[in-house]
Amino acid sequence: MSEIRVKICGLTRPEDVVATAEAGASYAGFVFFPKSPRHVSVSQARELALTAPVGLAKVGLLVNADDALLDEILEQVPLDMLQLHGRESVDRVVEIRARYGLPVMKAVGVASEADLPALLDYGKVADQILVDAKAPEGAALPGGNGLAFDWRLIAGRRWPCPWMLAGGLTPANVGQAIAMTGARQVDVSSGVESKPGVKDAARISAFLQAVSDAAEAVSVPRL
Repeated sequence: MSEIRVKICGLTRPEDVVATAEAGASYAGFVFFPKSPRHVSVSQARELALTAPVGLAKVGLLVNADDALLDEILEQVPLDMLQLHGRESVDRVVEIRARYGLPVMKAVGVASEADLPALLDYGKVADQILVDAKAPEGAALPGGNGLAFDWRLIAGRRWPCPWMLAGGLTPANVGQAIAMTGARQVDVSSGVESKPGVKDAARISAFLQAVSDAAEAVSVPRL
């Protein structure tokens, strides 16, 4: 498998977790956000997490979650990482890392040069940053909208921690995205679905193959 790591986010069924693992992904993402078509309950997430084989990192995506919700989830779901996808402050990221002792990935929406400083700010306190397309004004979802951003904005840039590219990626364009940005980790959700919230095993496999092909085509340094 390529050295570029893949996260399949928004898994809702055990068979999708199995397909994610079999395709060679490194991360499986579970969404705890009721407005999302990919939302799972705590009990559903527990079943999905227990389906994941050893070696597949289980990531919980949360949006402006309070401690009560985090406590409830982490008491029942064996997660390996928390992904904060709301308007969490730098201080809140620090607080969550300290309280729960899990790696934290902070998502940052990008639409223009003006959004780039936040990547540096969060990169100093998070374990990873997710560079995502900025949600349109008034959008119900902070991510998972199937939108890409201008990848030239981050071409050649690096931050204080590892980072992952997201936003509108599909089997058809992920190779170009990797070539343009030098990303060593990529995240996909709607780009491998047959309909919102339902992953397609063939599309997952095609995405991983496209990433593998891209890794062979470019020189990718080791982590």
